[in-house]
Amino acid sequence: MSIDPSQPYASERSPVIGRNAVATSQPLAVQSGIRALRAGGNAVDAALATAITLAVVEPNNNGLGGDAFAQVWDGSALHGINGSGAAPRAWLPERFDGRKTMPSRGGDAVTVPGAVSVWSALSERFGRLPFAQLFEDALSYAHDGFHVGPKTAFYWGLVPRLYATFPDFVDHFCPQGRAPAAGERFVPRGLATTLAQIAADRGESYYRGDLAQRIAAAAQAHGGALSSEDMASHAPLWVEPLAVDFAGARLHELPPNGQGLGALIAAAVLERLDSGRFALDSADAVHLQIEASRIGIRDAFSFVADPEHLLRDPRELLAAERLDRLAAGIRLDRADQRPLQMPTSPDTVYLCCADADGMAVSFIQSNYRGFGSGVLVPDTGIALQNRGEGFSLEPGHPNRVGPGKRPFHTIIPGFATRGGKALLAFGVMGGHMQHQGHLQMLERIVLRGQNPQAASDAPRWHVREDGTLALESGFDPGVAADLAGRGHTVERESMEHVFGGAQIIQRLGDGAWCAGSDHRKEGHAAAF
Repeated sequence: MSIDPSQPYASERSPVIGRNAVATSQPLAVQSGIRALRAGGNAVDAALATAITLAVVEPNNNGLGGDAFAQVWDGSALHGINGSGAAPRAWLPERFDGRKTMPSRGGDAVTVPGAVSVWSALSERFGRLPFAQLFEDALSYAHDGFHVGPKTAFYWGLVPRLYATFPDFVDHFCPQGRAPAAGERFVPRGLATTLAQIAADRGESYYRGDLAQRIAAAAQAHGGALSSEDMASHAPLWVEPLAVDFAGARLHELPPNGQGLGALIAAAVLERLDSGRFALDSADAVHLQIEASRIGIRDAFSFVADPEHLLRDPRELLAAERLDRLAAGIRLDRADQRPLQMPTSPDTVYLCCADADGMAVSFIQSNYRGFGSGVLVPDTGIALQNRGEGFSLEPGHPNRVGPGKRPFHTIIPGFATRGGKALLAFGVMGGHMQHQGHLQMLERIVLRGQNPQAASDAPRWHVREDGTLALESGFDPGVAADLAGRGHTVERESMEHVFGGAQIIQRLGDGAWCAGSDHRKEGHAAAF
């Protein structure tokens, strides 16, 4: 199987091809994944080495205090893992009486951080290399420091304003009274010791020892309720991915509590609309993608919740008759402008890896809302996530906050197969851009035959919470005018983070993989 090498969009990058590949948003982390593969590790080892390094060198998007999800193709079957952490047991709905929304900062935004448990579980089940070996690069950067990347520096610069009421947090990330500039070296105090402990005991202390107690104490010191018992009760969930057909392939997403269900519904609806009959990037093709995505977004917001609290089986929502009915309600000449009201955050890291033996990994981890809650665990370098914001306060909603529940999650690792074989490990990090991005990458690669880099470089659309359609530069002005004529409220958007960041690896056959990495991030793809 070959690829179309053409790059029809303005690009600074080329697709890369090899028998082993890594793609992510930060160059230092890419090197960690490649190093693991060259040391004899497999794609899971590469993914974990990459993820652990990312937790150090891209703290504006992820860290040891966040959550993680992954899909793993072991060469013949697909496995899913849900590493989201639960709400503290003390989070009865009444705790938040009088509030209109969940807190976005402070102790009452902190849920159990699950990423470390995913690292350990994936390594134990699939890894070849010793767990501690995966930490070598991250430990080096934590101990000696790393030079801050240019895009990372921009978001880091927001810390003094966004976290002004958390002086210890600001002092840690802005030790000179300001955020580090691009190219400046930053040494995260205490993080090397924490990483060494996790590497040595596979996270035992993190969930059931001294680190767990310190994490709980930090959350409580900021008004939270997280306890050492909450930490000790955490375990990642091994799950079976859900799937739908699209253009001769199958899209696989993890079941709720993540919003992958929205991508599945959108893809299945678009499949029924035959968007391929229209020219790529035409107003007709884009309109149908947008309308299918709106349906997926609304379903995700209505039904996604902790897997033990779902009001409907996700498979019911993917029933052929229901999807037929949803597709039949879409009009080619008219937009559905109802608001979406989705929780959003652009702050996540995504990575994908593949090896010469045919294993491929789609992996995502995040703090949410940039650096997270503003709660820093003293002397550890751990910044705790604020995933509690993903809960609803609406009585009767399946995602209503409650003790021990996992919240609605925006982060989703995508995977596609064709003919029972791996085809794509891919993701588009960035709030509820993620399932919209999954749909756009499927349209371009699976249906239109574009290579991963071209698909990533292409201009994107993004449906905002209020229903407004944001268009990236690169769309023909006539397309924007046509879409507006159909009832879309169209805005041109210049901020690249709105459109997420794609990382993609595609199977070519004969043991080769083709990888692409988004120019909207500072990382790249590498292969050998």
